[in-house]
Amino acid sequence: MKTTAVIMAGGRGERFWPKSRNSRPKQFLSLTKDGETMIQKTVKRLMPLVDSDDIFIVTNSAYIALVHEQLPEIPKENILAEPCARNTAPCIAFAAAVIEKKYGDAVMLVLPSDHLIGYEELYASTLKKAVRVSLEGKNLVTIGITPDYPETGYGYINFSSRTSDVMPDAYEVKRFVEKPDLPTAKEYLASGKYLWNSGMFVWKASSIMENLKEFMPETYEGALRIGEAYGTPEFTEVLGREYYAFKSESVDFGIMEKAKDIYTIPGSFGWDDVGNWLAVERINEVDDSRNYIEGNVISIGSERTTICGGKRLIAAVGVEDIIIVDTDDAVLICSKNNTQDVKKVIAQLNEQGRTDLV
Repeated sequence: MKTTAVIMAGGRGERFWPKSRNSRPKQFLSLTKDGETMIQKTVKRLMPLVDSDDIFIVTNSAYIALVHEQLPEIPKENILAEPCARNTAPCIAFAAAVIEKKYGDAVMLVLPSDHLIGYEELYASTLKKAVRVSLEGKNLVTIGITPDYPETGYGYINFSSRTSDVMPDAYEVKRFVEKPDLPTAKEYLASGKYLWNSGMFVWKASSIMENLKEFMPETYEGALRIGEAYGTPEFTEVLGREYYAFKSESVDFGIMEKAKDIYTIPGSFGWDDVGNWLAVERINEVDDSRNYIEGNVISIGSERTTICGGKRLIAAVGVEDIIIVDTDDAVLICSKNNTQDVKKVIAQLNEQGRTDLV
């Protein structure tokens, strides 16, 4: 059976303001010194597993030109434009319906566009295992990340000792749990029975469509109509009508927390979800004082500081544990303890009608 990849690329990356904007969100930015953008890296590491003709990008209609620019190897008909944001379940239903129309059935690797992977061979090996498990019956497979500290910013996957018949590395999922407080996260880590929820999934298009039919019937019916219209002159009209009617819901809540035959494969391949500016020092080399410096910057006596400069000189003297990001029209100065609150700046800008800065 053919293996396809579906890359979800509709997010806005608000915690990476002021570099991430509505016109060019995080997945289209380069956050590493090699110059490759997040979405380019995502596609590149899939090349040993999936032909470029079988990679689908689901993104906001406003980003079609960016996808064409950054990923010229992806066929234009494989760039699926969401007319509005409706979370991951409708996004996946849209892609599954198109894949069924195009191929009859196929395995889907469903992946975010804005994660980084340190060990790509291990990553590919883990996905290959997931493909094998997905081919058995109607199995739904999620990739869990083996935790190495009590993270409170991720959801978790609680797995059992029972394994798949075809893959001893694949464990039955008992339940998905929301982001825990710190004491609970410490309990999860100590138990050895929980993984971080990476948001990466593997299943057959037919398997996820059957689960949509059972648990999200209205989304299923709408996706069927979209799939039937794919490749016809009526596609744009049908897509707009059906997509706006979809309920905004995550695939975790809509399907994974309710479905049967769910397996998880633990992954230890240097995964980073690059969720906010703190990630920059994790994914790049830092100096002896734990500073990450790029651009037109003079740093004197600074420690554990990230500075992303532009044309203007930034002189940082004796600062510690802060993040400074300079762009043509905005400067961010943020304590490392408050990086999750960067999106509140966007909320205030919107309230003030300063949408040119969002």
